[in-house]
Amino acid sequence: MMTRALALLLPLLATALPAQVPDYIGSEACTACHEEEAAAWSRSHHALAWTEPGTDTMLGDFDGTSFAHDGMEVIFSREGGEVSARVTENDGITTTYPLHSVVGIAPLQQYLFETEPGRLQSFDVTWDVERQEWYHLYPDQHLPPDDGLHWTGPYKNWNARCAECHATGYEKNYGLQTRRYRSTQVEIGVGCEACHGPGAAHVEWTTGKAPAEGLDAYGFTMSWGKGDTEAEIQQCAGCHSRREAILDGNPVPGTPFHDAYTLALLRPGQYHADGQILDEVYVYGSFLQSKMYAQGVGCMNCHEPHSPDLKATGNAICTQCHSEAGNPDFPTLALKEYDTPDHHNHPPGSDGAQCRACHMIERTYMGIDGRRDHSFRIPRPDLAAETGSPDACTDCHADQSPDWAAARIAEWFPDSQNRGPHFGQVLAAGRTDPQLASTDLRALAADPGQPGIVRATALFLLEPVADPALAEATADLLSDPDPLVRMQAAALQPAAPVPDRIARLMPLLQDPMRSVRQSAARTALTIPPDALGPSQAAIVRQAMTEWQRSLSNRLDFPETHFVLGGMALTMRNAEAAQRAFREVVTLDPQRAEAWPMLVQLTEIVEGPDAARRTLREGLARIPDHPGLAGLATRLRP
Repeated sequence: MMTRALALLLPLLATALPAQVPDYIGSEACTACHEEEAAAWSRSHHALAWTEPGTDTMLGDFDGTSFAHDGMEVIFSREGGEVSARVTENDGITTTYPLHSVVGIAPLQQYLFETEPGRLQSFDVTWDVERQEWYHLYPDQHLPPDDGLHWTGPYKNWNARCAECHATGYEKNYGLQTRRYRSTQVEIGVGCEACHGPGAAHVEWTTGKAPAEGLDAYGFTMSWGKGDTEAEIQQCAGCHSRREAILDGNPVPGTPFHDAYTLALLRPGQYHADGQILDEVYVYGSFLQSKMYAQGVGCMNCHEPHSPDLKATGNAICTQCHSEAGNPDFPTLALKEYDTPDHHNHPPGSDGAQCRACHMIERTYMGIDGRRDHSFRIPRPDLAAETGSPDACTDCHADQSPDWAAARIAEWFPDSQNRGPHFGQVLAAGRTDPQLASTDLRALAADPGQPGIVRATALFLLEPVADPALAEATADLLSDPDPLVRMQAAALQPAAPVPDRIARLMPLLQDPMRSVRQSAARTALTIPPDALGPSQAAIVRQAMTEWQRSLSNRLDFPETHFVLGGMALTMRNAEAAQRAFREVVTLDPQRAEAWPMLVQLTEIVEGPDAARRTLREGLARIPDHPGLAGLATRLRP
């Protein structure tokens, strides 16, 4: 069934040969010559991101300990040298899973189990390293085994959701017909070649062989410390970001971020309206908002590249630049003292006197893992009522209000230039009523002085109210230097008249960045084929094929089949749409929005009796779904 659907929607054409790159050789081959770097790396979170079970890697107590939650019980044990978890689910079924591997080192450690050959799942019962106890990652959720969010479901699948950032030289290898994985990697853990690129040509360079064309002077695909800060940031961002992967497995280091990923914008549920972190969005989307990024600061200005350490401790990490001495690499800095009560207005050495307390709010994810916002923003409690966003002041002073905090800041800095308009005001208004805020959203999107991710988000908020005038007004942004802006500007063009749509999309369908080309391809799906000339049709076909190939890399994601279903509906192919929505509920039976579509499509393709059977199936999964209740009334015999 799934293969026939793919035949209708995804003609899996021969993939173009990748650029020739050297072979991987593994981190052990690097240690003899790079002893100091290897020693620092060996104790890093990168090296320990994914490890084999062993006395030196396993921190959890597997000596007969148990944990119970929401009708589920697990007993961790060691028997005859085998470490395992005996899990009794809340449906009463008991299964023993041998421990496959270990994830992370602090502040928590997770454990992977192989639930079927090749399929690794991340267990929800996790070890708290500091408290030395087991805890559940999602204590407030009721997750029976047939729920997609259950630890055995698609959203906790290691092969699809996590491995590419915890392994080196990873290939997912998902089987379309079997729904099974044959994943491979050069090594588990983030090794040397995960950042530098495959090392075989570098080893040959040490023997005097000149690197091949396209490699750097040392035989690598990615160059570090050569002054290309943007390329270095993008290499880190591949894993330290909330994004959707376009390729399968690890892109070769040195691949531009926007050629391998589609970055999440400042959307509701992920970020607050002013861009502060809300959900677990990692670092890149925040850092892109910062003045530090705009002035050329990179990850390695603060972080040691090989060890888990910062380049300095406490406020010294900030005062290496923000001080009276300054930093000649960043000449726009104001030369003045910041680590003083005259600036932070807190007792020296106190928690409130730490730069990060005011400029990097912290939020806790996975129960105990504190992550700091890397937008390095100035607190704006004066905007709380307008944006609904938090502020650093009342994070600590929880018994006070944002108005109190705003008044105190005004007392401390009466002549501040940092209380003017903020993009968060426009984005907040756009979230509430994009039509009413459309003029301000357009102005924000067109402002080159604002961060690209902010401008792209303004365009995203305009999508529901797009019309020909808006498509015309934002057409210039299709050639913006920032790929995020180009990508999102393309999404407004379905509202344009067909001839304008064609003319504006043709350059984007050949854009240097794959994420932009794919956004343009989605928009081009709305162009009637007979409106295209032969050369234009060829360009559209090429972009569509690339987009479809990218979708084929994520066929183990329920959300991918939503896209395929929408594509099929656009093409008026009810059979293909039915198969796509069937795959959604097969992978995740609780995807409520898929069931009504599946019932209606089944009625179109197979008739009312089949639709009634599908309806009963959906109601058994989601009995209170109002959309299904309405269909039950209509389909009643």
